[in-house]
Amino acid sequence: MERYRHYGTSYTSSPGAAHVEEIHAEEEEEVEEVMYTEEEVEPLLEDETQPLVQETEGKTVPVESKNGKRTEGGGGGDAGGGPKYSVFTWFVVLGLLGVWSSVAVVYFNIVDYDTVIGKLTAYDTDGDGDFDVEDAKVLLGLKEAKRLHVGDTPERQTVLKAEETIKPAAETPNQQAAVPRAVEPTEAAPSVTPPRESESDDPQESISPYGDEANTIDTTGVLLAEPQTEESAGESAEYLTSSKLTQEAELVIEAEKQPEAADVDPQSETPKQTEAEGTSEKQAEDKLKEKAKKKKPKLLNKFDKTIKAEIDAAEKLRKKGKPDEALKAFERLVQQYPQSPRARYGKAQAEDDMAEKLRSNDMLQRAINTYREAAELPDVTSDLLRATLKRRAERQQFLGRMRGSLATLERLVQLFPEDIGLKNDLGVAHLLLGDNKGAKKIYEEVLGVAPDNGFAKVHYGFILKSENKIAESIPYLKEGLESGEPGTDDGRFYFHLGDALQRVGDNSAYDWYELGHKRGHFASLWQRSLYNVNGLKAQPWWTAKETGYTDLVKVLERNWKTIRDEALAVLDQNTGHFVPEEENLREKGDWGQYTLWQQGRKVGNACQGVPKTCALLERFPEATGCKRGQIKFSVMQPGTHVWPHTGPTNCRLRMHLGLVIPKRGCKIRCTNETREWEEGKVLIFDDSFEHEVWQEAESYRLIFIVDVWHPELTQHQRQTLSPI
Repeated sequence: MERYRHYGTSYTSSPGAAHVEEIHAEEEEEVEEVMYTEEEVEPLLEDETQPLVQETEGKTVPVESKNGKRTEGGGGGDAGGGPKYSVFTWFVVLGLLGVWSSVAVVYFNIVDYDTVIGKLTAYDTDGDGDFDVEDAKVLLGLKEAKRLHVGDTPERQTVLKAEETIKPAAETPNQQAAVPRAVEPTEAAPSVTPPRESESDDPQESISPYGDEANTIDTTGVLLAEPQTEESAGESAEYLTSSKLTQEAELVIEAEKQPEAADVDPQSETPKQTEAEGTSEKQAEDKLKEKAKKKKPKLLNKFDKTIKAEIDAAEKLRKKGKPDEALKAFERLVQQYPQSPRARYGKAQAEDDMAEKLRSNDMLQRAINTYREAAELPDVTSDLLRATLKRRAERQQFLGRMRGSLATLERLVQLFPEDIGLKNDLGVAHLLLGDNKGAKKIYEEVLGVAPDNGFAKVHYGFILKSENKIAESIPYLKEGLESGEPGTDDGRFYFHLGDALQRVGDNSAYDWYELGHKRGHFASLWQRSLYNVNGLKAQPWWTAKETGYTDLVKVLERNWKTIRDEALAVLDQNTGHFVPEEENLREKGDWGQYTLWQQGRKVGNACQGVPKTCALLERFPEATGCKRGQIKFSVMQPGTHVWPHTGPTNCRLRMHLGLVIPKRGCKIRCTNETREWEEGKVLIFDDSFEHEVWQEAESYRLIFIVDVWHPELTQHQRQTLSPI
């Protein structure tokens, strides 16, 4: 459930196709090399009742033809008979016809080679992907056919291709362990879930777009917005049109053009096999045919079938990566046939493609509106209606129109109430809006009719865990992950299952963490943050020298008493500035915080209570400008235990300055090393690694927390990374 993000720099220009004009020019040049003038050809076409050439004593004698012209040539013939024209003459004439025919075929695109070759593959008996001499020999009974596995039949290949198309690219896990880039590391995109749609297209809607998948599920069970950054956007652009909804829309177009090869029975074209084998293979092929037919949606109504050739021509331009030409073609079709749903859907797709090419939110909004227009036309087929609304939902969600996306999905569910996948998508839409109750109701309905649905299970388990129903959430999360269904192999579900198991004292939590690491969701067993930049130095504990922030550490340690006194003054006033920790990280006890900076910005008037402390920090942008961190006081009362947990990102390091530290009973563990605070001293650790805190003293513990950018991040990354 990652977030799809705003366009920004999300798109990269598609490579243009080669200019057809240049190809034609080359062909014409080749033709000119064999061209003859009329005067040169005319003698060759004369009546050859007389010999064209007479040989006298080895010399070639010019011969006068009927029109009085003289020519020289080779060859002979009987003076009184023989063929009317020489072999050479016919060769030249046929050659000219062949050359110009070839030019005409290429220039006017007379033959659709893809269609012809696609149909011939139905007779591919040796499994090499085409129809050739070897296949012909088999069909004629001159050669024995190679035994093909059922899974390799043309029908099976069609089905596999369709299935592959439907898989959401968004299900690619967070590749935190990927190889870092040569110049500077870029943020690894979290795993993605398919997007959906909306009736409200108000650009003023303030909901953030949901990044690579849906929303970020934080350790608290809250969905966090994760807007796309300039650097990660460029890398994720290739996935933008390969999400589940996009791919289903593309599958729709491909199915329109599929040849009816599935109706050919390969059994009748191969040598006889044993009866048992033939029956078994026949049954398997019948199942594949049936499945392939189910994958072929019907997008054309009766009227659209009458203009199918024009629609296909425009669609061909879009498929060739020429969205501007395709858009013009579909605009002409819409103008000429305003009631054609398929033409308007094609126009919306072309606008969609142009939005990606131009990185234009305005163009994308046009596409969203056109998708709506296509869905509202009369006589739209159910398959086209589904594809149109789902794609519209995806693009609305990409722009952050979450409420609109929710409305569109609600409409889809009303139109197709039996579609479990649409209900699951609707549940995610509720989660993205923070409506856990609405999502819970949806998933309860899904599990009521499909109790083994893995997608519904993991999301329902997540909701239960966010309600602090830890033990109850475990079986849903576990069974959902074990199902392996699309949308379940997500780092957040491994994260929350492991966390839930740890809280009930089940050490199998680390087995799930290890599996999550092997699946590419976590950088390691210990480092389980989900929003990472690849290639950054990773170690649990750091020294001031290793960070390069020695000046900041010195200022904090030299002024620790001033900082402590201001914190105590705020704490003693009992004004509520030290609010309880709300991230659901405590097993027991009392833990309060007073935040000065959050996501690189000052929090309200907090600095008015501690002006000297804030003045000291203003000099250090690595801290005050850290958009993925906080600066805050933390007070923890005796008897408090904080569960093992990890921070959300590897882009920061965390400094703890001891202010009021009891002599015994306060300690912090990061990975497998445990340390204690000292008054006036700074501890530095990477909180993307698992850490745990105990406060077993007889009085409160007070520290000052300062998050700083990871020292290996470039200035450009610090400016462009999204806040957390």
